[in-house]
Amino acid sequence: MALLAQIDTQIKDAMRARDMDKLNTLRALKSAAKYLAIEKYGADGQATDDDVRQVARKEIKKRHESIEVYEKNNRPDAAAKERAEKAVLETFLPAALSDAELEAIVSAAITETGATGKAQLGLVMKAAIAKAAGCADGKQISAVVSRLLK
Repeated sequence: MALLAQIDTQIKDAMRARDMDKLNTLRALKSAAKYLAIEKYGADGQATDDDVRQVARKEIKKRHESIEVYEKNNRPDAAAKERAEKAVLETFLPAALSDAELEAIVSAAITETGATGKAQLGLVMKAAIAKAAGCADGKQISAVVSRLLK
């Protein structure tokens, strides 16, 4: 099932359950995906699954930053709300890679690019991000690349 269809189904379920927090999060995700589709494909464009995942990652990053700010300012109630929204958004992303899988992908990217040192970090990052296909965060990939390139 397409991600937009899943979002619509979950919106209906949240309405039936009267779960306003989940409903608002899903509506915001759908709206952001629609704006991206209009920007990329025009007024009649439809967001693809990759577009929805891209928007979800962006929204998760916003929630993560908000959680840090709220915790720093001693606002546990607001941080908990952001965590709940982040959990809803994470359901639209593919499963994260394990450390071993990520290390294997980065090793393959190093071998493929022929990188020998930190000077080729950007080249390896580009190849590793392409191979990870959205299943790993850029920070995680960067940490593994830095560790393996000496």
